[in-house]
Amino acid sequence: MLTDAQGNALSGATVEAVELFNEAVEAFNIYRGDPVGMLDRAIEATPDFAMAHILKAHLFGLATEPEATRGAKAIVGKVKTLRFSEREASHIAALDLLLAGQWTAAAEALDQHNAYYPHDIVALQSGHLMDFFRAHARGLRDRIARVLPKWSADMPGYSILLGMHAFGLEETGDYGRAEDAGRRAVDLQPLDCWAHHAVAHVMEMQGRAEDGIGWMIARESHWSGDDNFFKVHNWWHRSLYHLDLGQVDAVFALYDGPIRQDRSTVALDMIDASALLWRLHLSGHDVGDRWNELAATWDSHADGRTYPFNDWHAVMAYLGAGRDSAVDRIVEACRNGTAASDVAEWRQRTAVPLIEGFAAFWRGEYEAAADRLHGARFIANSFGGSHAQRDIIDWTLTEAAVRGGLTGLAEALANERLALKPHSSVNKNSLTRARATASSGRKAA
Repeated sequence: MLTDAQGNALSGATVEAVELFNEAVEAFNIYRGDPVGMLDRAIEATPDFAMAHILKAHLFGLATEPEATRGAKAIVGKVKTLRFSEREASHIAALDLLLAGQWTAAAEALDQHNAYYPHDIVALQSGHLMDFFRAHARGLRDRIARVLPKWSADMPGYSILLGMHAFGLEETGDYGRAEDAGRRAVDLQPLDCWAHHAVAHVMEMQGRAEDGIGWMIARESHWSGDDNFFKVHNWWHRSLYHLDLGQVDAVFALYDGPIRQDRSTVALDMIDASALLWRLHLSGHDVGDRWNELAATWDSHADGRTYPFNDWHAVMAYLGAGRDSAVDRIVEACRNGTAASDVAEWRQRTAVPLIEGFAAFWRGEYEAAADRLHGARFIANSFGGSHAQRDIIDWTLTEAAVRGGLTGLAEALANERLALKPHSSVNKNSLTRARATASSGRKAA
């Protein structure tokens, strides 16, 4: 039987289709090119090629978009009519769980899968992304650590594992090892966007804004190409460095340029756009009518059912655009979900308090916002994104305390943030304003 580049057997494949499949896997690994197009060509040439269908279902299922999720379900239904191996059946079982909203069960199924198939890079990368979407820092690190001893530097895809491990090390706070692993990964495969972004995360979490800008500029040709799925997210990372340095003109230029000039309808890109506009708002800057375009684009994605992390970011745009009815629609959908799944729990336990807290902040109800967000910031680690992405919760909470005159809380939160990033101009400004508010209160008293 024919095998993939890592030696895994492929049911129903032909030589031509295997070549296209390996190219699609590599494109998936580095988030570059058109893996779906390659898979479609492989399927057209060899309709019974099970892993080509399975990889396409992974790509669609991990998109966190309603239409893509429906497409993934149809693909899984198709592949179940084909002949497939025990390994491929294990993929299908994990996909069934994922598409039912059972992210944790799906991720754990792939944990078991890779214990028996440690060279299945599709399962490793899909599982890694499931860990990312459910904010499971230890999973991000240990899923890769469990299989790395089974790999060697001469195996195709080895550098990709290093990049994934780098991100897991970063999310668990092991910044030195994370940066070393990420740099080694991009030395081996300069086009590895995930490894590049792992190093960018290290610099963000350590408050190394100047280093971060230098890292992004020096490697821009490797991550900013038109066929790079991660280019907007990496531009977003660069914008955070500029914002931390108070270089607001550069942030607006990046938003209006590479971040939003193409009006992307990809959920990841829209999350970055919402999060950046909200951060600018927190910094006291008027973003004009940028909210309106973004809010309109969110309408086809934010359904309150597929992935609550997306819905919460859609709400930021809806608040900015003054579309209160859209906010109410999302909150109602999040509260009324009945299915027993991770997604249902994320909606009700995590998304609702975050949305209500952000809505209260936008409306100037700062004490209510602080009350809602103070607890939500701890449960938010149960879903969605990275520590850098979720930092927007603590920043909004701190700003609510400062603006609301909650002097003790404001100073405490500002001290907390400054301890993590002592060189941040944003954090220094929060502490200065918190102390000024406290001083004014004492004088008034």
